[in-house]
Amino acid sequence: MTETVMETTLPRSPNRARRLERWLPLWLTGPAAVFFLVLLGMPLLMTLALSFYTFDYTAGIEKTLTFTNYAEVLFDGYFHEIFLRTYAISLVTTVLCVLLGAPEAYILYRMRNPWRSIFLLVTLGPLLISVVVRTLGWVLLIGGNGLLSQLLQGLGLAGSRGVSLMYTHTGVVIAMVHVLVPFMVISVWASLRKVDLSTGDAALSLGAKPFTVMRRVIFPQVLPGVLSGSLIVFALTASYFATPSIIGGRRLKVVATSVYDEYLSTMNWPLGASISIVLLLLNVIIVMSYSRWVERRFRRTLGEG
Repeated sequence: MTETVMETTLPRSPNRARRLERWLPLWLTGPAAVFFLVLLGMPLLMTLALSFYTFDYTAGIEKTLTFTNYAEVLFDGYFHEIFLRTYAISLVTTVLCVLLGAPEAYILYRMRNPWRSIFLLVTLGPLLISVVVRTLGWVLLIGGNGLLSQLLQGLGLAGSRGVSLMYTHTGVVIAMVHVLVPFMVISVWASLRKVDLSTGDAALSLGAKPFTVMRRVIFPQVLPGVLSGSLIVFALTASYFATPSIIGGRRLKVVATSVYDEYLSTMNWPLGASISIVLLLLNVIIVMSYSRWVERRFRRTLGEG
């Protein structure tokens, strides 16, 4: 009887396994997809619809379709300046995060425990702290009466008024680099785990200088992590709100703070929605173009096209 049961069940198992394998990805990704559509897709669609409405300071928001909001964002020099400032800060922040984060990840990876764990915790630990708290810490450091100003005054490099980096591009970039450099470290760290570091040791044994080893041997192998990390940092910087708002204030507006002002100060929600949609589209275009360029470069490097 046992043999009969096995004969009847065994032929069905391959088909059942194939069906399970076919539907398993859908069942695994289905809840996340629904969650994504409900909590992100619907607000985006509502924001897109709102961006085509009109606004009047006496009547408020009127459900009359118009392209005036987009025309104002695309052709007004005021918004051109804000977008250029936003992407300039994003570019400088990304470059500095690459210059600081990539070597830092390599040094951490070459360390031995327990020092590796200690310094890795110091590097990534700030991610456990609110970005607002970290930014307010920078206010205490770079403000007019901050630690930096007092240090420069003590060295005789600043006058009686001190030095303040508040409401400046430099202050915003410094705070943004501190906030986002851990993301670069994580990306490069992930690439380093796939790298055979013995190739660098072999190059050193053959007489190569350490800088040459880093540039010709190690860096090409961790380049995917550097590129993916720079993509993450750039996208986050372009849409960041807390740090530019606290450090830059109203003197140094970026796109995110401009959207905030339109929503909560002037109450012109349609214009704020159109600014956010333009920012989203520009970020998508930049990210996709950057990804395609990286893909073509790697194909050319590997000799595939």
